[in-house]
Amino acid sequence: MKKLLDPRLLLITSMVVFGTIGLFVRNISVSSGELALYRAVMASVMIGIFLLVTGQKIPFGKIKKEFPLLIISGIAMGINWILLFEAYKHTTVSVATLSYYFAPVIVTVVCPLIFKEKLTAKQIICFIMSTSGLVLITGLGDVGNGNDFVGILLGLSAAVFYATVVLLNKFIKNVGDIHRTFLQFVSAIIVLLPYVLLSSGFTLQKLNTFGWINLLVVGLVHTGITYCMYFSALKNLPGQKAAILSYIDPLVAVLISVTVLHETMTLLQILGGVLILGFTLWNEISLKPKKQS
Repeated sequence: MKKLLDPRLLLITSMVVFGTIGLFVRNISVSSGELALYRAVMASVMIGIFLLVTGQKIPFGKIKKEFPLLIISGIAMGINWILLFEAYKHTTVSVATLSYYFAPVIVTVVCPLIFKEKLTAKQIICFIMSTSGLVLITGLGDVGNGNDFVGILLGLSAAVFYATVVLLNKFIKNVGDIHRTFLQFVSAIIVLLPYVLLSSGFTLQKLNTFGWINLLVVGLVHTGITYCMYFSALKNLPGQKAAILSYIDPLVAVLISVTVLHETMTLLQILGGVLILGFTLWNEISLKPKKQS
């Protein structure tokens, strides 16, 4: 039982599940905004039940001052999902995912501006090489068809909003990870509901049985259950180890794209993906030697 609850195993499992989301999203024939709304609703219900069962009460008294930030970050999360799901529709899962994984690079560059941190030589190198990787993914000026380029731009836009969520979370200090995520999901519903009503409307009736199965998997498994596993693991793992294991997500997404969906990647795009993931991973790794006990 102890091994089954090993935080490393929980995090690895979470990352593998997260990496397969593009496969399921492809089989859900509703708009990106509608899918994001259903995901937020199902995840909120699942995490809400988890909090009730585990007796983890939300400390509303402590978070009054940070509540506006929670709402704004939840709105950013909802927009982030819409853009990512839309990116899957315009380009391959692998290219959309790799474009989306430019988010850590954005955070690295913006942090010195907001928090008055100094960019190290290592961070500058990682930024230059990761950006070079992004240029290679776009095709060095030859992006194939326009639809593919739109997908890359949507993936990058999703990365910007995800980076926004990460940066806002740095200002939210009195709320635990899972409580924060629950409140962000609820906030996402607040903005996604009117967006769906004013745009695509509700089209669940168009889903066949297979579409319903995929929708339930994305909402309940990929978001509700897996987020609970993810945050349970984070509590018991060092930040650096968790950051390194998180790169399983894009690697699985690329493998799924190539082997299951049979989507192709050019050699330049593969090289670009290696540069983005390799240098963002290097940026996460501390080279300081451990202190001897």
